[in-house]
Amino acid sequence: MTKESGNIGIYIHVPFCLSKCRYCDFYSVAGADDMLLDSYTDAVCRDLSAWHEEFGGRADTIYFGGGTPSLLGARRIAKIIDCAARIYNIDLASAEITVEANPDTVTDMLAAGLSSGGVNRLSLGLQSADLRQLQLLGRRHTPERAERAVVAALCAGIDNVSVDIILGIMEQDVKSALLTADFAAGLGVKHVSAYMLKIEEGTPLYNEREKYNIPGDDEVCDIYLNVCDRLNEHGLLQYEISNFARPGFECRHNLKYWKLEPYVGIGPAAHSFIGKSRFYYPRNLNAFLKNGHGALKLEERCAGDVEEYVMLHLRLREGIHISELIRIYGEQTAGHICDRAEKLSKEGLLHILNDRIYLDRRGFLVSNSIIAYLLYE
Repeated sequence: MTKESGNIGIYIHVPFCLSKCRYCDFYSVAGADDMLLDSYTDAVCRDLSAWHEEFGGRADTIYFGGGTPSLLGARRIAKIIDCAARIYNIDLASAEITVEANPDTVTDMLAAGLSSGGVNRLSLGLQSADLRQLQLLGRRHTPERAERAVVAALCAGIDNVSVDIILGIMEQDVKSALLTADFAAGLGVKHVSAYMLKIEEGTPLYNEREKYNIPGDDEVCDIYLNVCDRLNEHGLLQYEISNFARPGFECRHNLKYWKLEPYVGIGPAAHSFIGKSRFYYPRNLNAFLKNGHGALKLEERCAGDVEEYVMLHLRLREGIHISELIRIYGEQTAGHICDRAEKLSKEGLLHILNDRIYLDRRGFLVSNSIIAYLLYE
């Protein structure tokens, strides 16, 4: 196998939750005792070593996602960070190390333990500043509890805090969405992710969707555009379809996904892109604990083709750099894309400036159609 020479990202999927949110389709299980959490931690460390033996490389980001990674506790998270740092030669002083958490799990003690263990970025699932909307989503926390979690992180020295909000949820309109955006920005966070609600088949919300007043497509577009404007007014600048940050606080780990840089994902349902191939673990906790890296599946041998490049790069406000497109995929392919981009630019759906092809906010809303037009006859 090809050894990676550049810095990779490490994603750790922690599939444990106190309870399952009604809209969530991520792989997770409710409840876990200390023995299971210890076993899981050991399994992650085992696979960190197995991945490195196969592909090598250094790392400069670690991202604990879930699930609710904070349920591992500071001691176990610190153990995984220490293991990854030794194996992947990570400089903890300069690396970005993120832990996702539900606000109701973040105490002063946990925040202090995470900070001392090497965590320097906390991502909190606020979702809404409206208590009724939180209840409809099946969230356990209140807006006030989310605010206390942010304060706990900041007091512990974790000054890079991000919050997630969801757009297009039940009983939401432009006014209430803007109140959530104002609340999130008012917490003093460095980053906000604003995702549109996707009602996944098989979730409780999908089965009960007819019971609720869920905004239609046109209203969701209005909500999105207004929230984008409001967050930018607060100094949180949009750098990706759903992500906003104060300058210098863009999520370095997630940028690896959108820029087709290598990353290793460990845990059930985790995906990896390394050696120009994509791999994934089955959505099975027991299989991961027992077989770990041995249960890994190959998803795609030659990933990162031009379709994927265009799709991912146009998620970013930075967009596509034409010179890079030519260097990677050749003048003929780049020429085809540029010719079609010129036609769309006349209609105001995308923009071409110097070496860049990029979308604005209205373009993001129809990005799938734009990408299909650029790539295909």
